[in-house]
Amino acid sequence: MPELPEVENVRATLAELVVGKEMDQVTVGVPKMIVGMPAEQFIGNMIGQKIEDVRRRGKFLLIDTTDGTLLSHLRMEGKYRLHDATDPIDKHTHVTFHFTDNTELRYLDVRKFGTMELVLKHQEGLTKSIQKLGPEPLSASFEKGVFGEKLTKSGRAVKTVLLDQSLVAGIGNIYADEICFQAKVLPERPANTLKPAEIKRLYESTKAIMTEAVALGGSTIRTYVNSQGKIGGYQDKLQVYGEKGNPCPVCGTPIVKIKLNGRGTHFCPKCQK
Repeated sequence: MPELPEVENVRATLAELVVGKEMDQVTVGVPKMIVGMPAEQFIGNMIGQKIEDVRRRGKFLLIDTTDGTLLSHLRMEGKYRLHDATDPIDKHTHVTFHFTDNTELRYLDVRKFGTMELVLKHQEGLTKSIQKLGPEPLSASFEKGVFGEKLTKSGRAVKTVLLDQSLVAGIGNIYADEICFQAKVLPERPANTLKPAEIKRLYESTKAIMTEAVALGGSTIRTYVNSQGKIGGYQDKLQVYGEKGNPCPVCGTPIVKIKLNGRGTHFCPKCQK
């Protein structure tokens, strides 16, 4: 699933490609992807709208139009591609925004898990999806004191708490494993057993890893590419995720993979305590 760095890269490339374009038609092939209103109403509200900006909150893309804001969640394998209207249509294309300049923004999703919700312009903060999100890890609102307080109040596994979008927005499975490794903390350890020094390392690792991952365009593990078809670069920096059986880059101990709350979880049993 695309996490904050991947979605941020999609946002940046989409902004380059579609800002200023006006929609004269919209095609919805999978109505269940549209939430909050019938697909027919969604189509009617989008026609004639001009794309003014592309923003992001957590893992959500926020596409501002003349009158509305479209909340788009890519889920597992959602992708946006800009095409000429005459280009062949991929069978996994489920929503298409047709522009007056004869180009099309196509949304492709093999698993059909992605969602789109249209709200009044800049009113995304009133939706349940956005209201539950915690601070952005790269923003000033991500404070160590609040972060540590929430960790120490939870008996859940450290990784499970990191994946809770109300603690910090945008962290998913890949980066939670990497954060725990860099902070030298076992992902399955109860969060309320953490010491102040460990909380500090988790906080600093979160900021450092997410900053570098954004700079490198995210991680391409399976199918992720940005809206210009380019892969990310952070997968070459991963220390433990996907490295089961390979030597730890620090101590040489084989990396272990377990299931933690249904998520594949990677760690070094020697470096992480």
